Amino acid sequence: MMIGNGKTQAPLAVMTQGLVKRYGDFTAVDGLDLQVPQGGVYGLLGPNGAGKSTTMKLLLGLTSATSGRMWMLGQELGRKQRLAPGRVGSMIEGPSFYPGLSGLDNCRMVADYLGLQSSAAPRVLAKVGLSGHEGKKASDYSLGMKQRLGIAMALISRPELLLLDEPTNGLDAEAVVEVRQMIVDLARREGVTVIISSHILSEIERMAPAVGIIAGGRLLYQGSLENLREAGYIDLRVSDPRAAAALLEHSGVGYRLTAQAGLLQIPELPDQTVAGLVSQMVSQGLQVYRVASERKSLEEAFLELVESPSAQEEPSGRGGAR
Repeated sequence: MMIGNGKTQAPLAVMTQGLVKRYGDFTAVDGLDLQVPQGGVYGLLGPNGAGKSTTMKLLLGLTSATSGRMWMLGQELGRKQRLAPGRVGSMIEGPSFYPGLSGLDNCRMVADYLGLQSSAAPRVLAKVGLSGHEGKKASDYSLGMKQRLGIAMALISRPELLLLDEPTNGLDAEAVVEVRQMIVDLARREGVTVIISSHILSEIERMAPAVGIIAGGRLLYQGSLENLREAGYIDLRVSDPRAAAALLEHSGVGYRLTAQAGLLQIPELPDQTVAGLVSQMVSQGLQVYRVASERKSLEEAFLELVESPSAQEEPSGRGGAR
């Protein structure tokens, strides 16, 4: 599986086409087309209830899709087609372990289930920073240590793909930093592809160069977070916005009339081009009160996308400035 962009192509670890999951009249996942690059961290970002956990369960075969197709690690998945055990590790909706067993015994149990040598358990516990705590009961672990144990159990088979559902949820600030760095290091040093879900933009921003943003079960954006932000726009406050819009239309400049009286928005343009437009407006008797370059913050762009995905104002004029 490859995804192309111009002359370059990158292999995909996960791809879905039109993935749908319905529970009665409720659609939890609605036509999802994911493209997860191989290697590194991919962030599945969206508010609570967006469909992130359901998407991960679909990929893992923990629930069946209503329709659509899925590929993981080059293999198409279905009701009767699953990946060999151990190729994918996961921690969904919090870590699962036996609280009465030690961290070491929990990992040994998973190794035994997968037919692996139990000697892998100390190695993987060391990898997630639990050396020295192997003999302690899991029930006595701190919340951050429990998250690390859950990730260790997911890593016991040395998977090619790791799915982590809200792994920093509920942790204190220090534990968040530790778990976050551990995930980034796993992807960088071990070559594991990690899909991590979160409703916290700042967490995904620090870990994942590629993201898929979902809300209401729909994929609203896929790509880098930096590209989510607009390149920028210029606010023009003028005495007669309709006359100014006609001039922009004649000049082939895209614009948007806003709800705010007298305000138009045009794309970021070279200074000389903007100066020429202002001169034309003034020569036609228009008063130009303000010319200001603006750019949305990443948080503003994200919130606008997930809070009103179907209420985005369409641009007017040619060029489609936003």
